[in-house]
Amino acid sequence: MTKTRFKVPHTLVLLFGMVVLAQILTYLLPSGAFERVENAAGRLQVVPGSFHLTPDVEPLSPVAMLTAIPKGFSAAEEIIFFVFIIGGAFQVLRATGAVDAALGALLRRLGNRPFWLVAGGILVFALGSSTIGMAEEYLPFVPVLVALALALGYDTVTAVGIMAVGYGIGYGTALMNPFTVLIAQDVAGVQPTSGLWYRLVLLGVFLPVGVHHVWKYAKGVGRDPTSSLVADVDGGGVAREDRSDRDATSNPGADHPRMTSTHRWSLLAVIAALGVLIWGLTFWHWYLIEMGALFVALAIVLAVIARMSPDRTAKEFGIGAADLTTTALMIGVARGIQVVLDEGGVVDTIVHGISLPLQQLPGAISAVGMFFVQSLANLFIPSGSGQAYVTMPIMAPLADLVGVTRQVSVLAYQFGDGFTNILVPTNAVIVGILAMAAIPFDRWVRFIFPFMVKVWLVGSLALAVAVMIGYA
Repeated sequence: MTKTRFKVPHTLVLLFGMVVLAQILTYLLPSGAFERVENAAGRLQVVPGSFHLTPDVEPLSPVAMLTAIPKGFSAAEEIIFFVFIIGGAFQVLRATGAVDAALGALLRRLGNRPFWLVAGGILVFALGSSTIGMAEEYLPFVPVLVALALALGYDTVTAVGIMAVGYGIGYGTALMNPFTVLIAQDVAGVQPTSGLWYRLVLLGVFLPVGVHHVWKYAKGVGRDPTSSLVADVDGGGVAREDRSDRDATSNPGADHPRMTSTHRWSLLAVIAALGVLIWGLTFWHWYLIEMGALFVALAIVLAVIARMSPDRTAKEFGIGAADLTTTALMIGVARGIQVVLDEGGVVDTIVHGISLPLQQLPGAISAVGMFFVQSLANLFIPSGSGQAYVTMPIMAPLADLVGVTRQVSVLAYQFGDGFTNILVPTNAVIVGILAMAAIPFDRWVRFIFPFMVKVWLVGSLALAVAVMIGYA
């Protein structure tokens, strides 16, 4: 007798299922809205206590779940095109041979000390997110990390774990992220960048938690490749060569090409481009269009350095962009979930409903409750700044009512928005990263959910301590 084995559907199927569920939710919940006013920065923010039902909102058409898909693509067009450009530019870089040469050099230097690659990578990504709010900017690093992890004998989940855990910790602790903590503090009437000392402490607390989680998984895969969560996924498991003889005296990277002057100039061009990227984000307020233009320019420069013909450059660029078609599809469908909820007029209803029980709780418990409310809100409002403008006008006055400082309510928002960025399927960035690494969403949940449990526990304790010390 053959046993039938349940198979988790393709990520696109899961995402479309969530679009359907979102539409069902619009029929079950009454539509409602907060009044919004324009603040000094020209942004619309919620007026506390202004929630009201909006019975004039028409129920969604039965085909709304279908029209939400092209609308989702339209709403996410900038990040989708950015993904295509990244794929093309990275393929041109790979065609120069610089990636393989650089990986070989890195493996020869640090191949027998992979822990420092894991820990250092998580730290770098955490600092990037915590300071200048990097998120979409990490997409170009996915192929590099995947290649490095596979060369070390790990898997794609390890590679994305390094990036995503750092990304989540960075946004969760947010030392001075201009897209989250500074907006939330402004809306809450808290001095911008205040309370930095406690967030620095928390960065030091959460980093070891993240490093331990990723490294423990990586070591397990290194010992037993069949334990990989993606061992049966094409291109996801560890390299198939015999690794039984690898020890401290082995020579990792020996089968990679040696660095040439062309490779060095190509890598120098990439480093220069990243430097320009950081400068543009920090001082010129760049976003996806400018970033995309930079990577187009990088592809051209790399072709010139490697003396690639225009035809070959175009061919390589097209191959790289085509490889990320599924990624683009996932991003568009994921954005369709938010389209349905917005058109059904239930986003404000959900935020209002989940905030009501907090008014009945004592201070420390209420602060923890805010954390979980913000975590849930991030599923429906995946934009960090958007979530700040919708929830903080409610949470800041609520903090006054329950006897905690508004700084604590901002911290609860940071935790809820930042950490769950790497869990919720409505976040286009994490969906894009997973798709680029060919990691099914259900496998990712199996890896990241235990980390989220640790985060929820440690974060709740951190909020309770913040209430006790009067964090302000």
